[in-house]
Amino acid sequence: MNWKIAVLPGDGIGPEVVAQAQKVVDAVCRKFGHTVEYTFAYVGACAIDRYGNPYPEETHDICMKSDAVLFGAVGDPRYDNDPTSKVRPEQGLLAIRKRLGLYANLRPVETFPSLVDRSPLRKDLVDGADFLCVRELTGGMYFGEKGRKDGGDTAYDTCIYSRAEVERILKLSFEYARRRRGHLTVVDKANVLESSRLWRQIAIEMAPSWPDVQVDYMFVDNAAMQLIRQPKFFDVLVTENTFGDILTDEASCISGSMGLLASASVGAHTSLFEPIHGSYPQAAGKDIANPVAAILSAAMMFEYAFGRMEEGKAIRDAVAASIREGVVTEDLAEAGKPAYKTSEVGSWIAENIK
Repeated sequence: MNWKIAVLPGDGIGPEVVAQAQKVVDAVCRKFGHTVEYTFAYVGACAIDRYGNPYPEETHDICMKSDAVLFGAVGDPRYDNDPTSKVRPEQGLLAIRKRLGLYANLRPVETFPSLVDRSPLRKDLVDGADFLCVRELTGGMYFGEKGRKDGGDTAYDTCIYSRAEVERILKLSFEYARRRRGHLTVVDKANVLESSRLWRQIAIEMAPSWPDVQVDYMFVDNAAMQLIRQPKFFDVLVTENTFGDILTDEASCISGSMGLLASASVGAHTSLFEPIHGSYPQAAGKDIANPVAAILSAAMMFEYAFGRMEEGKAIRDAVAASIREGVVTEDLAEAGKPAYKTSEVGSWIAENIK
């Protein structure tokens, strides 16, 4: 097979970790007889510097013409520390989600046996945890009307969802639950928010169409607690945009490091695959960032965009081997043992695949 992949490294550590994901993609393609054609494009702060736009038309055109998008991260302290800035790197990520119709963000959370002691949670709580977070990605407060009034002293952000938006993300979540262990948890704040009451109403209406899926409903504050108290309770968890953003970052502590968590964003057009850790500007250029999340995002690309499960498994097996053998960056290195550089971990995993 031959695939066209848009590569958007972005800002901070994005270029470093995406480069390691490409090493691994190349190794998989050599092993299984595929070819790939990469096209690089700008997004985030680097796109603002070059084009004045965090998601320029050139980048959008490249994404639309590709079979998948391999994404790094966006974000820059220059904008984080300037609340008056009208253009921000993160607007590029919101724009790519909206314009590519990426309405569902999939974030698997699982543990590696050799790392269960690294989680801040007790081993008996996290060992064997394996669930999928499905976050609605193009609606809610992030995309609703926002602004200031009263001379700038009052600010507002509006959370809006339509029935069609809720139905399509719930349908996807029911289908994933059916493929997994048949358990779906719908997370909302229906005791307070009208938008959440719509979510719950529609979920209750849809549930009879999936009689083989057990459905339960959980307020977001309780869900935040249960992710820590009993993470093995969850199979598929679905929620709206803002809640999903917070809960999925919280869930990173289950695996032991945010540097281990990959994600896929799927929808109407080209699917996008990215690590969840952000741009981590403090580590940029130091060759110390954990590339595993970006590499596992490449595994999801083979599985979700290309339908090649064996190729995805080859990547996951190589990642597991690297962790088992202690070939890890400083965030995962045991006391008294050496830490490997970002580039060394990527090379080791690629060689293991070959």
